[in-house]
Amino acid sequence: MSSLATLAYAGRAWPFEQARALIARLVKSRVQDHADQKQALSLIEAGKTDEALKQFEGLDRPVIFETGYGPSGLPHIGTFGEVARTTMVRQAFEAMTGNAWRTRLICFSDDMDGLRKVPEGIPNPEILREDLFKPLTVVRDPFGEYPSFGE
Repeated sequence: MSSLATLAYAGRAWPFEQARALIARLVKSRVQDHADQKQALSLIEAGKTDEALKQFEGLDRPVIFETGYGPSGLPHIGTFGEVARTTMVRQAFEAMTGNAWRTRLICFSDDMDGLRKVPEGIPNPEILREDLFKPLTVVRDPFGEYPSFGE
């Protein structure tokens, strides 16, 4: 096991705890036999993730990390936190598995979210006041650059 993977597996910070729980959940859901689950987990914990992925059919499917937010206002610390937490767990997972397990990050924006309030500091706020509570895909773009605020 590389020194980074060793340190990552020993890490007690929240992202590493979540990554360890995810690894256990993935093994349990993708490997049917209980004895095989134990063996796969032992290999991964020993830094031999690549061997486990080859040995146990179905285990090698990519791991999808998903995050999203409602963009009804300008980005703020909550928006950042939503994406940052998922990214931190993904990076901990990759460190623990030596990047042997393919991962994907899917970030979505709920453009059907209703505009709850007019964000501060944007041009033409009066346009947005008229479109309050409508889906962002219907709200007019106050910048005048796109067909809707959601785009």
